[in-house]
Amino acid sequence: MTAAAPKLRDPSALDAFLAEIDGVPTVLDPVVVRRRSRDFFWYSPVLNAELKDKAADVMVSPRDEAEVIRVAAAAARHRIPITPRGGATGNYGQAVPLAGGILLDMLALDRIAWSKPGIVRVEPGAKMHDIDAALRPTGWELRMHPSTKRTATIGGFVAGGSGGVGSVTYGGLREPGNILAARVVTVEETPRVIELRGDAAQKINRAYGTTGIITMLEMPLAPAWPWVDVILACDTFEAAFAAGKAVARADGVVKKLLTPIDTPIPDYFGPLKPACPAGKAVLLAMIAEPSLEVFRDIVAPFGTITHEEPTDEGAGKVPLYEYAWNHTTLQWLKADRSVTYLQCLFPPDRLEETVFAMRERFAEDLVAHCEFIRFAGSVTCSALPVVRYTTKERLDEMIAVHEANGVLIANPHVVTLEDGSRHKRADADQIGFKAEVDPYGLLNPGKMRTYVPRAG
Repeated sequence: MTAAAPKLRDPSALDAFLAEIDGVPTVLDPVVVRRRSRDFFWYSPVLNAELKDKAADVMVSPRDEAEVIRVAAAAARHRIPITPRGGATGNYGQAVPLAGGILLDMLALDRIAWSKPGIVRVEPGAKMHDIDAALRPTGWELRMHPSTKRTATIGGFVAGGSGGVGSVTYGGLREPGNILAARVVTVEETPRVIELRGDAAQKINRAYGTTGIITMLEMPLAPAWPWVDVILACDTFEAAFAAGKAVARADGVVKKLLTPIDTPIPDYFGPLKPACPAGKAVLLAMIAEPSLEVFRDIVAPFGTITHEEPTDEGAGKVPLYEYAWNHTTLQWLKADRSVTYLQCLFPPDRLEETVFAMRERFAEDLVAHCEFIRFAGSVTCSALPVVRYTTKERLDEMIAVHEANGVLIANPHVVTLEDGSRHKRADADQIGFKAEVDPYGLLNPGKMRTYVPRAG
């Protein structure tokens, strides 16, 4: 069930709110507002049924932090819910307003405040592709990004994501040092601006915008290598997995992506199909050009390289990472909307054992797709297997069996932070911080179900 959320108490409050923020760009056209109130929740047939009719009452598009403060103050005075929105590329309904109210479109806050070797300070609405394009002449790039990099914003990634392309080297956003600082505006009648640094910045990580309105982020950078997209075709998924693990454990090989994928998923890869022979599993990889020779030597016993080209993110091009992470699911969904997916984290000390046990246990239900990552200092796999969906009950059974075998599940078929977390709870620091910055419970209400507003 979708979490309960307070509805707009008094429709006249919206008119008073709009009068107070006069001059800030707004959209009231219900068709436009409804369209912008969606994200990619339709990946889940469960969420699609629950969220397809949800929409805000108005979209507000502040152009700077001062306008964000005006919006937050007016919303607090009139007790109108606010749902922050970035690129809306998430899959869990993070940007879907459950209680109507204000859809806070942050795309106009897209400036890079400054950068220096290893660090960038940037507004949340900046697209991650644009950040990298601006930084590349200096020799730096973001450490990690989702497969939706070309449309995702940095604020949306931090507020709604967990890791992605680059996590094979740097781990996820939760790893210390992967978010350096965040600046947030509180939703109070007299809003405050709070700077969170170091570990404190985790209070806004993957909180769906429930713990403050992000207006600035400091993110660490990595060297901008010349990346090469590589496909290794293998006779079996076991071989593709072994090749990926061998490279993941080779600390001297500079890599950004290692993605073993079972057949028949590559059959849905469109322009890449010539490099994905029928019946073969594949390993997708992004390797720094200076590491290519060693990479080839490592993977030679496991399969045949069928594709090797420099990564190209130009107009009309499809970089290899858009076949990895949750774009893997999307490639199949383009042809068959009946499938869905799970999000798994396998235990590092029983990696192969659990990956292959779950693959065998649910051979009729899911098709294996793993992403090698680092987690708490160890090499392991996240996984986004494609699921042949039948019923919610079967999906819940699959989740329960994974968890009983020590595989952590971040459930992408629920809308709340607690139910979608691997740990089945909202972080205590996040709940406490929400009480400080959102006393009326107006920020994305319904997404943190254990939070009780401390003010009426």
